[in-house]
Amino acid sequence: MSREDLLLKMYDQMFNDINRHIMVVWQSVGVLVGAFAVFALVEKNVVPLDFAVCIVLLLALWLMAHLFDAAYWYNRNLVIIANIERQFLRKEDLKEIHYYFGSHRPKNKMIYHLRIQMTLGITLVLMVLSYHFYVRVVPGFDLPLRDFSLVRCLPYLLTFGAAIYLLRLKNGCKKKYEEFLRESPGKVVDTTGTSFGIGHGH
Repeated sequence: MSREDLLLKMYDQMFNDINRHIMVVWQSVGVLVGAFAVFALVEKNVVPLDFAVCIVLLLALWLMAHLFDAAYWYNRNLVIIANIERQFLRKEDLKEIHYYFGSHRPKNKMIYHLRIQMTLGITLVLMVLSYHFYVRVVPGFDLPLRDFSLVRCLPYLLTFGAAIYLLRLKNGCKKKYEEFLRESPGKVVDTTGTSFGIGHGH
């Protein structure tokens, strides 16, 4: 197999990987369906509200973790694709084909498609926590301290722990992307006269 054939096969595979990670939209649908199913069990007194809220929170936080991972794989593969394109395209192709291969995205920033789903996850977390606080926590304000229930705190403890995990995951993905850019910068392209702005992930 020639070098050109190998690079083109890698090019196709990188796009396939991107498409696979973009399809996490179905995970968002699964989270919503799961949330409705869990609260339906609450209505039938099958699952206590505190545990139902924890389950929905876990689903939403699971979605957000996948989104951070998908963003990293998308940006990493985009770097590989651009590096392969630099083996074939010329400076004039910045104008005649597209300018994205001239410079890599500077940050491990989510594309809008993933950010929309992240907004869904965050909104779901806030809605569920607000509902739980109003239904389970507020009524306990007038009760004596001996009636304090640790079970009511579970959703907030879970959210706190998950926030730390997600923050570490995000920072880890950021460092991995920076390392990849540093170690595999690709062929240098003369981008004089080309402006990279919001469409390029700045």
